Amino acid sequence: MITQIKTQIVLAGLLLAALIPSAVFAADSPDPYANETAAQRDARMHWWREARFGMFIHWGVYSVPAGVYHGQEVAGIGEWIMCQGKIPMAEYQMFAKSYNPVKYNPDDWVRLAKAAGMKYIVITAKHHDGFANFDTQASDWSIVKATPYAKDVLQPLAAACRKYGMKLGFYYSQAQDWNNGGSECSGSWDPAQKHNMDEYVDKIAVPQMKELLSNYGEFPAVLWWDTPCDMSKENADKLISVLKLKPGIIHNNRLGGGYKGDTETPEQFVPATGFPGRDWETCMTMNDTWGFKSHDQNWKSTETIIRNLVDIASKGGNYLLNVGPTSEGLIPDASIARLQAVGAWMKVNGEAIYATTASPFKRLPWGRCTQKISGDETTLYLHVFNWPADGKLVVPGLENTVKSARLLAGGKKLKFSRASEGVVVEVPATAPDNISATVVLKIKGAPLVTATPISQSADGAVHLVASEADLHGGLQYENGGGKDNIGFWTNPADTASWSFKVDRPGKFSVIADIAAEASGKFEVVVNEQKLSGTAPATGSYTQFQHADLLGTLEIATAGTVTLTVRPVAAGWQPMNLRSLQLVPAGK
Repeated sequence: MITQIKTQIVLAGLLLAALIPSAVFAADSPDPYANETAAQRDARMHWWREARFGMFIHWGVYSVPAGVYHGQEVAGIGEWIMCQGKIPMAEYQMFAKSYNPVKYNPDDWVRLAKAAGMKYIVITAKHHDGFANFDTQASDWSIVKATPYAKDVLQPLAAACRKYGMKLGFYYSQAQDWNNGGSECSGSWDPAQKHNMDEYVDKIAVPQMKELLSNYGEFPAVLWWDTPCDMSKENADKLISVLKLKPGIIHNNRLGGGYKGDTETPEQFVPATGFPGRDWETCMTMNDTWGFKSHDQNWKSTETIIRNLVDIASKGGNYLLNVGPTSEGLIPDASIARLQAVGAWMKVNGEAIYATTASPFKRLPWGRCTQKISGDETTLYLHVFNWPADGKLVVPGLENTVKSARLLAGGKKLKFSRASEGVVVEVPATAPDNISATVVLKIKGAPLVTATPISQSADGAVHLVASEADLHGGLQYENGGGKDNIGFWTNPADTASWSFKVDRPGKFSVIADIAAEASGKFEVVVNEQKLSGTAPATGSYTQFQHADLLGTLEIATAGTVTLTVRPVAAGWQPMNLRSLQLVPAGK
């Protein structure tokens, strides 16, 4: 029976290869997709673009210490404990003797993901500690050879995904490897770590990639590279050429060597405008860590997770939401509870997420929009976060003829009319869902939307994002590679400004989202009012933190307001600015 199953898996992989047009493969390039046409790419990316929601799983030996070393909590994310705790190789490898996931039930994991509305799973086959969660001949540092469990955990997960119709992808740290001799870009704290990078790629990374792409039938459907530290073009060529073993595979932009991959990968944030013209996927934790940490109980709310999913879909992206199982193989109860709640929402609203494309609206004061265009008709899914108290949902700037309006939950038909500001839909007094309720509009043709000015949200706040700023001097808007911000802010004479409409005057607190290597001074100016701010020293220009400005701004009258951010010359340090929020004082 085992031989028969293996034969069926191999045949399935061969069948998939036969379905991929041979023109995709480039004989004159290491990159198998170098000569791919737009139509071939669309066909390859089709399932991924329709999926919109996936599960990330960070799991490995780091779940044994679970963020604690010699009785002390180690700062940072759980899977980096070896590096951040400067744990010697021999000592870290002893944790493997306690890595025995006897409670691991891959069917339970896949059923949970499916019930949450997820369409694919990406699991860490090897993270930066170099530990292989699979059977490998390239290293003894693996779950099969170094742990009492002594079994490949990816094979049964692949079987469960096959059983329940779930796509499966593998995360692989191709450059950093703290036990097998990869890049030392994160530092070296043990003489035993000293190796040659080229030798590591040849003897560990390439052979393991061949194993991962050959031993799991039709999987992996996705390959998730990470941290391309010290990855030369020559070594990247060796790795990307292995993708030819898995026709149709999707891979991300983190290989290195100048390869862009198929997907952008913003981490822990949602880019303001998505990545027009590029497929993209925000990966995000449910608490503050990827790998399991016993002390991290800072869980995101169900509301935050659902609204993140809607926000990402409205910008044309996918949401890869992480779980970090314990060393026994259990997904934390807090993660399960949130996934079940998201699943209940998706049962009602999934139609408005799957196979949708980005919103035609630049901004909406009450929520987000996704859409599906079919022939001469478009379906607009209006995701309402802030339900209108007066029962009138205004869709600003929409010029198309509306054919029908209804609630997605229950299908109740709604009346609608046209007004000077756009289309007005009459909605019930009570929202069908307090987190995000969906109103469905059918309109004639592709959406025609007149641009509308920045204005206050339903809660009175004003959101000013980098992509909508007027930039003066040498400032530039940066998008991609972890950035979605105003950058090149090295001259203290340069300024950024926004104009916006206020219809509910009052006092506002100001919050800035900033990344900077060193702390510097700046100020926010509205009319004659100035608020002083200090940029946090986040350590890099892609690590953003909130900075509260001192005092409040008072906007006394309704109308158009201009806000300017400018450096304070004495004490200025370069910074990247992602956004500003004006929040009504007291909220």
